[in-house]
Amino acid sequence: MLKFFKSLYLTQRLFLILLGFVLAFILANFIEPLFILVKYLFLLYFLAIIADMFLLYLVKNGIRANRLLPEKFSNGDDNPVHITFENLYNFHVSLSVIDEIPIQFQIRNFLFKVKLKKGECKEYTYQIHPTKRGVYKFGKLNVYAESILGLVKKRYIFEEGKDIAVYPSFLQLQKYDLLAFTNRLHEYGVKKIRKVGNTMEFEQIRDYVYGDDIRNINWKATAKRNQLMINQFQDERSQPVYSVIDKGRVMLMPFNGLSLLDYSINASLVISNVALQKNDKAGLFTFSRKIENKIVAERRKSQMELILNTLYNIRTDFAESDFGRLYGNIKRTINQRSLILLFTNFENMDSMQRQLPYLKAIANNHLLIVIFFKNVELKKLIHQPAKNTREIYQKVIAEKFAFDKELIVKELKKNGIQSILTEPEKLTINTINKYLELKARGTI
Repeated sequence: MLKFFKSLYLTQRLFLILLGFVLAFILANFIEPLFILVKYLFLLYFLAIIADMFLLYLVKNGIRANRLLPEKFSNGDDNPVHITFENLYNFHVSLSVIDEIPIQFQIRNFLFKVKLKKGECKEYTYQIHPTKRGVYKFGKLNVYAESILGLVKKRYIFEEGKDIAVYPSFLQLQKYDLLAFTNRLHEYGVKKIRKVGNTMEFEQIRDYVYGDDIRNINWKATAKRNQLMINQFQDERSQPVYSVIDKGRVMLMPFNGLSLLDYSINASLVISNVALQKNDKAGLFTFSRKIENKIVAERRKSQMELILNTLYNIRTDFAESDFGRLYGNIKRTINQRSLILLFTNFENMDSMQRQLPYLKAIANNHLLIVIFFKNVELKKLIHQPAKNTREIYQKVIAEKFAFDKELIVKELKKNGIQSILTEPEKLTINTINKYLELKARGTI
């Protein structure tokens, strides 16, 4: 009996009709013949409620529902959640569905309605857009069924809780893979860059063997040895490409719900995959007060899975970043000249100047690309017309900060350090373009 009352819910229609009866009974006090009519109508209404309850509870399990979730969600992307419904009643039903989505979204009344004919199966899909990595817990799937009378509802409960891990944006990774396969990368801003020179590098001079390409004959060596000598080439060696992610407080700034740290994590996943496809070695590490999450640059088959799992597990308290420790670790542990993609952020010249000696020291032995972000909120403020003195002052300050970003690019270039200044949403595209440009020039 207790279970029955827990699953029984009265509808708004029921209470509105009751309110109508209350008003009718009040009016019937002044019109005596109306009282008898209202009394019989109220009796019929009571019987209709009983009949509605009987229809809904005659079948023990009149509704089946199932929430279909992927193995993991992609951070910063729209992820589909599918819910299937089946009507086992012998009449049409209307369903009110409340899905208890993860607490991270702070939505406590996620409600939608579905109508099912007799014996019909239907699927409903909605999108989840997470902006933080971690574990997301789904609660109950509450389905409230009502008949055509619509006086009472029967509650069904399905899928009592399931945990889903939110990983760095693997959907973005799959998108670029697909676009590369179909030669459509240019549609998303990836530039077609013509490679300079060939893809081979000189190894040694050896004796000519029948079948060798005569275009590679070294005529000077042939003249000296008085026999045919040929240049032997080998495939261009794989170069280490490290994504170095700053986990300090400068990466806490949000944009469209995602922090700069998560934008950098998503971009690192994609650029690592691009590097491996270009026969380079992909590696990774993070830093703030200390060096963490280090993956040595390799080209093994399991490298992308290792990078994905490492990026998923990145945690930080957004403390002050120690660039001195970063330089010391790179000097001790990375012996081969490498491409180092440093994802960080500088808001003004002073913050960059404090780290410049360490950046110059890293650039002495490696090809360093400093990647930092434009403040898009300042851009909006700069282009917005000022209406009073206060807004003029704010606009001037915004222009100064934006100008400082450009000065940082010039100062880094003056010290022999390449950089990328980008909007957060264009980070991945701009990083890929820079890598392909360096690759085409033979810089790495």
